[in-house]
Amino acid sequence: MSQVNACLVVINQAAKGFMPQVGMVLGSGLGSFADQIDAIASISFDDLPGFPQAGVGGHAGRLVLGQIGTARVAVLQGRAHYYEQGQADVMAVAIQTLKAIGCEALILTNAAGSLVTEAGPGSVMLITDHMNMTGVSPLFGAQGNQRFVDMTQAYHPSMNEAMRSAAKASNVTLHEGVYAWMCGPHFETPAEIRALKVLGAQAVGMSTVPEVILARHQGLPLCALSIITNYAAGMSPTPLSHEQTMAYAKLATNGVEGLLKAFLETYKAPL
Repeated sequence: MSQVNACLVVINQAAKGFMPQVGMVLGSGLGSFADQIDAIASISFDDLPGFPQAGVGGHAGRLVLGQIGTARVAVLQGRAHYYEQGQADVMAVAIQTLKAIGCEALILTNAAGSLVTEAGPGSVMLITDHMNMTGVSPLFGAQGNQRFVDMTQAYHPSMNEAMRSAAKASNVTLHEGVYAWMCGPHFETPAEIRALKVLGAQAVGMSTVPEVILARHQGLPLCALSIITNYAAGMSPTPLSHEQTMAYAKLATNGVEGLLKAFLETYKAPL
């Protein structure tokens, strides 16, 4: 039995017949959004074969199934990162399982550093495109022509537009920009940030892009949000740390949770 099929057995035992519409991955500091769900099941990653061990503060490591408004959701409360074990495909089984249990769309969230002064700590950015600066792919070793994934519109236009509408409805200022994926776990140097600015990035972080690639490999449309937790290296005198990331993620939580709830309450399948 494949790991995905084994996960389906566990999920069906916990939430028999439940078929979610929207999958979600909650990044650093956003785990409390799972409390907004009218949950019918909560399953530890430890009980799902092939799911990662969430080894970073702010990542609980649970799959929560239930509803927000009329939208049926499957929420990953936490993720694993490439920098933890050097595995770009560490989220592969999790993303494949979301597809296999019926998700028709995916929402990704993360904590990120801002490269633009107007998007300061505590703000929210809609990712409109990304740059993979790591030189690795979660599709290394994949077989068949499906691995040659078209990334032209990786961030689905109609989902992005729905997120913009949800931001207006929830009175959240929604910045937009290109996200640069760096491997971490160390923060970037000021020279690297200057280079990323020249290349056209507005945010930088250590996650999300592998999940975007994996989701597109599965044919899942998606959108993604960055909670801005700091200015990038060289832009502020404040020392960079994970503690700072968590503190500013908490400051932005209410606005982001309201934005996500507004999006889900008016959710329509992507066209």
